[in-house]
Formats: sequence, structure tokens, C-alpha cells
Amino acid sequence: MTTLANGPLTGLRVVDLSRILAGPFCTMQLGDMGADVVKIEAPGTGDDTRHWGPPFENGESAYYLAVNRNKRSLTLNLKHPEGLAILRRLVERADVLVENFRPGTLARLGLTDEAVFALNPRIVYCSVSGFGQTGPDSRRPGFDVVIQGESGLQSLTGFPDGPPTKVGVPMADLVASLMAVQGILLALVARQTTGRGQRIDCSMQDAVAALLSFQAGSYFMTGRTPGRKGNQHPTIAPYETYQTRDGYVNVAAGNDALFARFCEAIGKPALAKDPRFATSAGRVENRPALNAVLEPIFAEGTTQEWIERLDRVGVPVGAIKDVAQVVGDPHLLARDMVVPLPHPKVPGLKVMGIPIKLADTPGRIRRPPPLLGEHTDEILAELGWSAADIARLRASGAI
Repeated sequence: MTTLANGPLTGLRVVDLSRILAGPFCTMQLGDMGADVVKIEAPGTGDDTRHWGPPFENGESAYYLAVNRNKRSLTLNLKHPEGLAILRRLVERADVLVENFRPGTLARLGLTDEAVFALNPRIVYCSVSGFGQTGPDSRRPGFDVVIQGESGLQSLTGFPDGPPTKVGVPMADLVASLMAVQGILLALVARQTTGRGQRIDCSMQDAVAALLSFQAGSYFMTGRTPGRKGNQHPTIAPYETYQTRDGYVNVAAGNDALFARFCEAIGKPALAKDPRFATSAGRVENRPALNAVLEPIFAEGTTQEWIERLDRVGVPVGAIKDVAQVVGDPHLLARDMVVPLPHPKVPGLKVMGIPIKLADTPGRIRRPPPLLGEHTDEILAELGWSAADIARLRASGAI
């Protein structure tokens, strides 16, 4: 059995021209799995998120630190001809190029699709943008909150009598990032057969719209637009949040057998035989009547009591944890989902771990998020520039 100490992407080089979140989260995942990720940043300023905060520690942004581990930072002035020449050499030697500029930005620098593939026909070239590289909205800027609205996600999030609500993490950025990783890996697999790289056009709006799944299916079937239901599921009951004596609990009795066990556990076995509630569809149609029974019952016990009671009979149930509780969760800690990471300026830095657990070729967190330009000299030397060349490039403003 072959084991790759640094993950299944060991030996691949990724040129990362992305910034903020959708691109950097994508390239971080590639780096976690062993790829050598070269993060290109503007001299003096770097990735936008280096300046997003608070919180900061010793000038380092918590936001930036969260999504840029396992990368090396190279500062390049892409408006300088020699800075562009360095980028071209990197592209010639890379396996993957990732960028999330507004469509057309790289073409204006002379890096059209044709130019990129002329430099390296085997490169996998992934662009992540708000609305994609084609279509009438392709040139629109696409920050996460804009896309959550434009993709339909916000219209489904929140309570019926309240305003549309965005998800508490930048879901559009993160989902597009996951789709981008999937596209890159698929293109690398295809390259093994064709010998050629290919273009990947990853739209944040496409990525989130694809998640509409059964909500879109419901609209296609009925012509009725789904609305906000708070914490309720549109087609399952009880599958929602209930207030307890000291907080809240989530319950997911997702089929008739689970509902019957649920009714036994709460001391109301007759509910499972009530004609209004005996089937999943009936429980959804009669949800107000069902909740009129359940809500006062849940209010009698504590959250932990209900978790223990429902857990005993195998009914899915859980607390609503805050971030502090999650990152201190003994189960997640046992699964290495919170990782201490030495950093030259941030003592005690911790990052979230790698969620994909590969048995034979596991990923690994090898490098802390880089300081701005930390690896510029190292990378240029690998590309063939001498110390004198590097000093001249720095004096000219190219790096």
C-alpha cells in the first residue's frame, strides 16, 4: 500500500490568483491535500482579507488566517511587465491556476484563455466569479450577500413574518469553493486520459441555485413559490426547533417509524395513531395542531433531558450550539477538527481541521497562513532568478 505523507495531491503546483474567500477556501483545500499552493498577492497590501477585522493580532487578521494555511505567499505587481513575466513562468510550470477576478480582468493583462493554454496546454484553469464567465450578468460583481439573494437562498431563510435572512456563514462563497474543488479534481482526472487541461467556469450563483434541489422541484411541480418557514422543514414534521425549559432543541423525526418512537418517548403514544398524524404528509398538513400538542411538552424539560430521552430511542435530536461550544466539542476534538498551528506572529493560533478523512493518503496541515510575501525569494529562486535578479525586481517594484 502506497502512502503519500503529504496527501494525494503531493507534487501538484497550484498558482492561486484568488483573494477574499471563494478562491482562497478552494486553494486551501487543495493545499490541505498536499498541493504546493503559490498565493500571488499585491506588494504592500496583499489579499483584501488581511485588512478585514477586527479581530487582529499583531497585525494579522483572523479572517485571513482562517482560510490561507498550506500556502506560500509571493508578491507580484501584475501591472509591471516583469511581474507579469514571473506569473507567466509560474503558469508554464503549474498544474492548476485559480482566479476569482471579475471576468475579463486577466484577459486585459494579456492572459486570455488562449494565452494561458499556449503557455501550458496541461493546465487546469479555474475561474470562480459571482455570475460566471458567460451570460448577461457575467460582468456584475458578486459578493456573497448579493449572491445569497440572487440565488433564491435568502428568500427561503428566516421566519414567515420576518425579512429574508442570509445564512450566518458566507454560504455562496463556500459552496462555490467546494464546487470549484470538485471541478478541479474532475479536470485533473480527465487530464490523465486526454493529456490536456481545461477551463472551469464556476459561478457562485450557479453553485447556490443548484442547492435549491427539492425546493425548486416543488415549484416545478406546483407553480407555487416556496416561502420562508423558519426552522420548520417544508415536507417533514416534526423536523424543527422546539423551546425547552432552558433553551432550544432540534428534533428530526423524519419518517413514520421514527415518529412512533418519538411519540413513545414523549409519553404520547396515541399521537402516532391519530389519523391527522399517522402519515408524514398528514403531519405536514396538520403541523399547527401537532405543534399545539408538542410545544408545551418540550417546555417542561431541559434541552439535555430531551436529548438524552430521544437519543435512547434513536430519534435524531441535538442542541443548538454556539461557536464556542462547537470548537470545544469533545467529539470534534477527538476527530482533529480543531488544530493548533504554530505561527510567527500569532501565538496559540488554532484553525478548523480537515473534514475529509482519507485512510491511506490523508491530508495534513503543514504550513501556517503565510506572512505577506514571505516566500517571494524562495519561489523566485526555484524559478531560476538569482539573488541579484530578485534584488533588482524588488527595486523596480515588480515584486
